[in-house]
Amino acid sequence: MKIGGLQKTSLLDFPDVISAIIWTVDCNFRCPFCYNKNLVFGDSETINQEEIFSFLEKRKGLLEGVVISGGEPFLQKDLVDFIKKVKSFGYLIKIDTNGSFPSKIKQMFDKELIDYISMDIKAPKNKYNQLSGVNVDISKIEKSIELIRNKAPNYEFRTTFVPKFLKKDDIIEIGKWLDGSEKYYLQQFKNNPPLVSSELSNIGPYSKEYIFETLEAIKPFFQFCDIRGV
Repeated sequence: MKIGGLQKTSLLDFPDVISAIIWTVDCNFRCPFCYNKNLVFGDSETINQEEIFSFLEKRKGLLEGVVISGGEPFLQKDLVDFIKKVKSFGYLIKIDTNGSFPSKIKQMFDKELIDYISMDIKAPKNKYNQLSGVNVDISKIEKSIELIRNKAPNYEFRTTFVPKFLKKDDIIEIGKWLDGSEKYYLQQFKNNPPLVSSELSNIGPYSKEYIFETLEAIKPFFQFCDIRGV
């Protein structure tokens, strides 16, 4: 595992679970609004996974779960073995993914290795390449969505509401696409550098009023819908 960061405690990233966060190195997307630029391009210093295991073993009884984020975790060839080791300590596992590897997501579900999965929905279908920064096979995104909706023990979808790229109507299109899904979060854009696209560092987030207005428009599409980062 190429691990580029560790947050020892989080009360927010794994709902209702006290967790640590592990950030993996490398990503197959180039989302312009991503603030993990060093992870995306593989420029981060790495942490030996044995150090992670040692830390987690010592924190048994204090932590309840581990979040594996990135980067894109499913690029890691030894992800399955890593998760098995972490679960052997008694931890719950949450994975954050861009959804471009449905076969690997299915493998995790089949092996019952994931307790919670969070998938980023970058944009409505017609803007997916623009927000991902690469040419995306949208059929794989749709396959991941269906797998998660049908097989995940617990899940959420989420979208970062990026000014200049996305507007209220785009979020409504996403709502229609995901209609009937369990949980969806609309995330406030953060212009904290270093972003993948430095141009976005000069763009501020949407107002609270506009975000809450958009939230109200999409609530009918989801069992639960809320905002993060406002």
